[in-house]
Amino acid sequence: MNYFSHGIRFLDRPYFLAGTAVPDWLRVSDNGVRVRSKNVQPFALNDGSIRSELAAGILQHLHDDDAFHGAASFIQISAQLAVLFRKSLPQDEGMRTGFLGHIVTELLLDGILAERFPDRLRAYYLALTQIDPQVVLSHVNEMARDPAQRLAEFIPLFHREQFLWDYGNANRLLHRLNQVLRRVKLPPLPAEFRQSLEAAKSIVNKEFERLLPFLIDEIA
Repeated sequence: MNYFSHGIRFLDRPYFLAGTAVPDWLRVSDNGVRVRSKNVQPFALNDGSIRSELAAGILQHLHDDDAFHGAASFIQISAQLAVLFRKSLPQDEGMRTGFLGHIVTELLLDGILAERFPDRLRAYYLALTQIDPQVVLSHVNEMARDPAQRLAEFIPLFHREQFLWDYGNANRLLHRLNQVLRRVKLPPLPAEFRQSLEAAKSIVNKEFERLLPFLIDEIA
C-alpha cells in the first residue's frame, strides 16, 4: 500500500491522515529513521490530542502494511509483475525486477484509486494543508528511536509536488520510478519500459478488488 491507499478512509481526520503517511514520508526525508509499533503504541491514547491522532494513524499504516504484504493476492500479483519486468529487462540479473514488482503494484493501486476517486485525492491533499509540519516532526521524534531532521521540510514539498496524480500515467510513473531508483542507488529504467508499465496497470486494474477488498467495502 502507498500514501493514498493508506489514507483515503481518513480524509476527515488530518493528523490521523498525516500519521498514515509518516512511515513513507520518513523513507524519503530521513532514510533510516523508523517508527515501530511498540514505540508508537504508548502515544495512541485516544484522547483527541494531535499526538494521539498522529500515533493512531502511524499504527494504522503499520497494521495495513502487515495485512497487505502478507496477503496471497499481493504476493501473487507482485510476483507476476516481476516476471513481466524481467522479460522486458533481460540483462537485469540483480534484484531490481523483484523490487519493481513490489513497488509498482503499490504505486499503480494509488494511481487507479486516483482515477476512480479524483475528488477524494483532492480532499486528501486539502486535508494535509490543515496540519503543522513542525508539530508532526516534534511528535514523530517522541515516538522514533532516532530523530528525524528533514521531515518538516519534506511535508510541504510532498503537498506541492502532488505526485500521486502521476501514478496512473505510464510516462509520468516511469519518471517517478526513476527518482525512486536513484534514491536507492539502482540503475534507471529505459524509456521503452513504459510499455511494461502499461501492461502492469492492466493486470493490477483487473485484480484491484482482490488486492484491496477492505478498502472497496469502506469507500464504495
